[in-house]
Amino acid sequence: MPEQAERFIDPEHQPPYHDIPELVGMIEPPYRDACLRLVDDHGDRMRAASGSSHNHQPWEGGYWDHIRDCMNLASVYHDVDSSLRPLPFSKSDALLIMFLHDLEKPWRYEWRDGEKVRNEALRSKADKKAFRDGLLAEYGIELTPELQNAMTYVEGELADYSNERRVMGPLAAFCHAIDVKSARMWFDHPQSDDAWAGAERVTDGSG
Repeated sequence: MPEQAERFIDPEHQPPYHDIPELVGMIEPPYRDACLRLVDDHGDRMRAASGSSHNHQPWEGGYWDHIRDCMNLASVYHDVDSSLRPLPFSKSDALLIMFLHDLEKPWRYEWRDGEKVRNEALRSKADKKAFRDGLLAEYGIELTPELQNAMTYVEGELADYSNERRVMGPLAAFCHAIDVKSARMWFDHPQSDDAWAGAERVTDGSG
């Protein structure tokens, strides 16, 4: 099966794999400028953080790799999905959520002398949300109800699921699917020999 799958990989016809500043540049104002300031102010921390403790992109630099992977996937799949049926949200909205959805992680996981250290003050979901909300407020990022719904449910409806009402909006559903692709299907990507041309880790993964 892997050999059969490889026959369909044609780098010459693949969509480009962009870096985060370029992807953030595709976000519409006023969110674009605020996100670029976040990268300018905290880029070093973002490029050094782990993507998770164990489950996806857990290496040094894995946070940046996960966010970049999610944003590239969102760009590609917005084009694909919108060629099938009209989407009730823009590519800019999807890119914004994928950029922001794990915003606390550069402060939750740090590398010190080659060891991954967890910030115990950011362990609970409430703590993480409060930290994210504080950063959004600091940079003047005010989310619409649709964007807030997507931020809340990008990782799934979980305990909020109900068979009597639809909890997750269309943008949230799209972003959740993208996050699952990166975190559960391609949890060990990008790689040095990645089939998606241009997809490389921000570090060599040895940290």
